[in-house]
Amino acid sequence: MRNATLPGDPPGGRRAVAVWGIGVSVYFVAVIFRTSLGVAGLDAADRFRVNASALSTFSILQLLVYAGMQIPVGLLVDRLGTKKVLSIGAVLFTAGQLGFAFSPSYGTALASRALLGCGDAMTFISVLRLGTRWFPVRRGPLVAQLAGLVGMAGNLVSTLLLARLLHGIGWTPAFAGSALAGAVVLGLVLLFLKDHPEGYEPEPFPHRGAAYVRRQIAASWREPGTRLGLWVHFTAQFPAMVFLLLWGLPFLVQAQGLSRATAGGLLTLVVLSNMVVGLVYGQIVARHHAARLPLALGTVAATAVVWAATLLYPAERAPMWLLVVLCSVLGACGPASMIGFDFARPANPPERQGTASGITNMGGFVASMTTLFAIGVLLDATGDNYSVAFSAVFVLQALGVSQILRLRRRAARRERERLVASRVETVHVPA
Repeated sequence: MRNATLPGDPPGGRRAVAVWGIGVSVYFVAVIFRTSLGVAGLDAADRFRVNASALSTFSILQLLVYAGMQIPVGLLVDRLGTKKVLSIGAVLFTAGQLGFAFSPSYGTALASRALLGCGDAMTFISVLRLGTRWFPVRRGPLVAQLAGLVGMAGNLVSTLLLARLLHGIGWTPAFAGSALAGAVVLGLVLLFLKDHPEGYEPEPFPHRGAAYVRRQIAASWREPGTRLGLWVHFTAQFPAMVFLLLWGLPFLVQAQGLSRATAGGLLTLVVLSNMVVGLVYGQIVARHHAARLPLALGTVAATAVVWAATLLYPAERAPMWLLVVLCSVLGACGPASMIGFDFARPANPPERQGTASGITNMGGFVASMTTLFAIGVLLDATGDNYSVAFSAVFVLQALGVSQILRLRRRAARRERERLVASRVETVHVPA
């Protein structure tokens, strides 16, 4: 009887780490480009002479494209494989970053961010798929958290390095120079990346146009685990995403009266906290599957409590210790959102992993896009009252938690049924 690994489980090892490292380096660069506006928001407002609502449109459009591309990208990954999709993504997000560097107007800058969002959308799902093709299933939660950790390292580079370049050498040289990283990772993908180890080719699966697409999406959506994964991602990710992507720096500088350097340090704390918590959550979930939902809901609750304490603090500005706690807790949002993939992954067979991951990944970015827009509108409507504007966070958290609680039992029951079925099949595999 074989029970150490699942039939066809890839072996992992150094080669797997090397190949996966190439894929995750593309995601790393994509996150640098995605979050570059977070350290340049005030500069962009001055450069293009726009108000808060127009400024938020940059990130909203980028996330709208990203979210809208998730299911198509999942289908593309299932059909074309990781290498081709990552290559296309690298070309698009590099072109978008270059376009943003040289944009002479608000309109062309918007178009560049949309192009960047399109390329960025192709990276994370591809990296998740690469992990499932090269590593054993039992490593899935840790590999996914490590991918998120590398992404946050990209955010750290954006916060520390790109911010200094921006204020040292100026807008165009900083953004154009950073685009060189996109060309480097594209070359690595074309030269060295492989979709799967030799001898572990996936079984051929028929692809028949629109009918195939409808079947993939419908079958993935019917699984309660896919929908639960989407809502976990939706509820957990967006507070930190909104903070890092655009509104964190203006909130800390304008509402809290901090210097740019101090605000940048707090944004860095969010990233560092994310990296530490990601490692912890990955280990916990890999060893204790039942901890998934308590970790996710606990993170959401902690985020809501600390946000409320910060916004309702009975003084004009929150004390530094509370801002430090806020940023530390926000760092757990990314790792908690990654738990959503640990619900979607076991709910779907290998040929649907890309599609299911795409559906799940839409959640947090739809929530982030909605909140970015709401905060921008509320800031303009209230004369930059951040306490009122950031109250939008609680509305979306309440919606997400209600859906998680609604789906949790159904998803757990379906997952137990699949586990029993897989054990029966494993018992019958000849030694």
